[in-house]
Amino acid sequence: QVQLVESGGGLVQAGGSLRLDCVASGRTMWGYAVAWFRQAPGKEREFIGVIDWSDGRTYYSDSQKGRFFVSVDHAKNTVYLQMNSLKPGDTAIYYCAADAWATVMSGYPKRWGQGTQVTVSS
Repeated sequence: QVQLVESGGGLVQAGGSLRLDCVASGRTMWGYAVAWFRQAPGKEREFIGVIDWSDGRTYYSDSQKGRFFVSVDHAKNTVYLQMNSLKPGDTAIYYCAADAWATVMSGYPKRWGQGTQVTVSS
């Protein structure tokens, strides 16, 4: 089974950047897609973006397109979320999740990390 561990969260000032890491282990990731979601207090979980592990294709939510970028380093078994021009509204717990592309895009991937807190101060 796939295990996912996020890291890189923390406190950042508005306008700053942060990179989150999602390290995958447990089985080969070929054939999987890895997505980033976030959930702010009192709000529903929100899809950010996804990357296909095998061919690197990406897809982003319109809300973060142009500010957030997903990439993969196969050698390190890691998917990254680069976040730029951060706003206080980006404050949330950020999760990575993995499954087949179609399942991820349905919003219900089966494998999730524990999440990492990102707080953006004004």
